[in-house]
Amino acid sequence: MIREDLRNVAIIAHVDHGKTTLVDQMLKQSGTFRENQAVEERVMDSNDIERERGITILAKNTSIKYKDVKINVIDTPGHADFGGEVERVLKMVNGVILLVDAAEGPMPQTRFVLQKALELGHKIIIVINKIDRPDARLNEVGDEVLELLMDLDATDEQLDSPILYCSGRAGTATHSPDEEGKDMIPLFDEILSYIPAPEVDTEGTMQYLVSAIDYNEYVGRIAIGRIERGEMKVNQDVTIGDYHQTKKEYRGKIVTMYQIEGLNRVPCQSAKAGDIVCISGIENITIGDTICDFGNFEAVPFVKISEPTVEMTFSVNNSPFAGREGKFVTSRHLRDRLFKELLKDVSLRVSETDSTDAFKVAGRGEMHLSILIENMRREGYELSVSTPHVLFKEIEGKLCEPIERLVIDVPENCVGSVMEKIGARKGELQEMAPVGSRMRLEFLIPARGLFGYKSEFLTDTKGEGIMSSVFHDYEPYKGEIPKRATGSLVAFETGEAVTYGLYNAQERGELFITAGTPVYEGMIVGASPKQEDLVVNVCKKKHLTNTRASGSDDALRLVPPRNLSLEDSLEFLADDELLEVTPKSIRIRKRILSNSQRAKERAKM
Repeated sequence: MIREDLRNVAIIAHVDHGKTTLVDQMLKQSGTFRENQAVEERVMDSNDIERERGITILAKNTSIKYKDVKINVIDTPGHADFGGEVERVLKMVNGVILLVDAAEGPMPQTRFVLQKALELGHKIIIVINKIDRPDARLNEVGDEVLELLMDLDATDEQLDSPILYCSGRAGTATHSPDEEGKDMIPLFDEILSYIPAPEVDTEGTMQYLVSAIDYNEYVGRIAIGRIERGEMKVNQDVTIGDYHQTKKEYRGKIVTMYQIEGLNRVPCQSAKAGDIVCISGIENITIGDTICDFGNFEAVPFVKISEPTVEMTFSVNNSPFAGREGKFVTSRHLRDRLFKELLKDVSLRVSETDSTDAFKVAGRGEMHLSILIENMRREGYELSVSTPHVLFKEIEGKLCEPIERLVIDVPENCVGSVMEKIGARKGELQEMAPVGSRMRLEFLIPARGLFGYKSEFLTDTKGEGIMSSVFHDYEPYKGEIPKRATGSLVAFETGEAVTYGLYNAQERGELFITAGTPVYEGMIVGASPKQEDLVVNVCKKKHLTNTRASGSDDALRLVPPRNLSLEDSLEFLADDELLEVTPKSIRIRKRILSNSQRAKERAKM
């Protein structure tokens, strides 16, 4: 049976190309909201971090009604570190809308996601977005997308995909770059005519694939996915198992079921093949599981999610200031929280270590792990984390490491300094082409070569450069990469930083703290331009005598300190340092806090 009343599409794009804004307009123009309803911008970015950073982290579902057809739309993340979200979401849909920025053109993440969609044989609608940008290159970008499709071995039918020109902000779509659009109707019509309606067997036994997991304190795990065959009803007895047979099949029962209407989940009693529904009541259910009619188990094939490439050690905070700001500080709290994250995030791995206080956490990239740390600190957790390390693999007897495909877009006069820095980090230039007045460079570079590069890159390009990378492949180990060129300024004693002490310390390097900041022995208060660490006393007060010299009491002027964000701090960390994260502060410290103890260790080395 062909369900003409239904279409399932995913929107895929590189980060910041405007997917979520486009979904806003689709929801508004399809009449999902009341006339007088107050609607926030980027309504699909629902959690705080997504709103602040302007990026989508979790794939989310919504639905719109157009000409009596229900269109299920899935907004996917554009960042390579959340690729695990995208890979599995594509199993729920029959077609994709590929969104490309009219000025930037296809970027590495566009390539990564498009390749996954082509492998599944999905139909593609190409949308060139932000056509109202002053630097838009409409015809060239259209050609670049076709070149990309040819590069990825698209079929002739996929090469004939329709192209639409949109402005997500103005809410218009048009078939020709020369015509002015009025509304989103051309896009809706294209979805109905070009994306195939789901062909389903509504009479067979029920079969459902779990493509995403949500978690709720009251009902536990909520599975989200598409019914592949048959009809699903509330209170139905089912068998649960998975395609790769990693666990034994077991029996369960559907307790509640919801359909997605607009931005809400609406309870329903039954749903047919092709529908995307959320169900609860089955514990231990995970992504990739198949739910079937009781006694008729038949698994749906499911791609294995790509493995993590970066690992960090999360441990209990044991600094002198531990327990002052956080609500959850023990190893039991930390362990429970990390294993709870595994329920939702499929591309994360957590493993125990020899110590009961530390856990190894592996993810898809620095960004992936830093967002987990940021979420934990907002929930009231205190922890310390080590420097990120890449995960090596042995392939055919050779030690191999993850390689990233890095695309850099910079003003022409910055190309030299970028090439020099990337060369030192073992990057190999693959392609170089002018884009307007800027240059686009493409490199293959070891993942560890990118650690700590971003802040240097922004300095070298005076803040005008754009860089983005995506996992390419494992290749033989490329050799040693020089570590950071600066040392650390380490606090000499515990106390409160005072202006006099900071004034003397700022001559030694760049400071990270202001007067009045509490410090402890072994805490890092700044960066030294030399490679070795320097111990400075920022708590030192002026020795007062009763003799006065004119000018000795002039106001001491401090250079404004450098404020490090969570990502900057992770980039700055050396191997013998830890990052202490609490709900209110981020502090960098030495693993061994005592200055004399560290001197003894150095002498041994």
